[in-house]
Amino acid sequence: MADSDQTFPAADVAAELNLGSNTKVQVDPVSSEVAAAKEQAEAEEKRKERKKKEALHTLKSAIIISGIVVAVAGAAIVITKKLKEK
Repeated sequence: MADSDQTFPAADVAAELNLGSNTKVQVDPVSSEVAAAKEQAEAEEKRKERKKKEALHTLKSAIIISGIVVAVAGAAIVITKKLKEK
């Protein structure tokens, strides 16, 4: 059934009882790489969204400014026509 030479690994009692003194943190390299890749992908996606929003904001500002310029030019033309009629 079970081999007698296989035993459960011994626990480090001092480290388990004094968690604050344990400064060695073991990190699984595979999951760490997966988490880092996921964070990088999320950051890239946020950067793209921010850039898209910035482009839309610039376009919106340009449209509003050109609308104001056209309105002012139209008002100036109307005023000059009224003044010429008098």
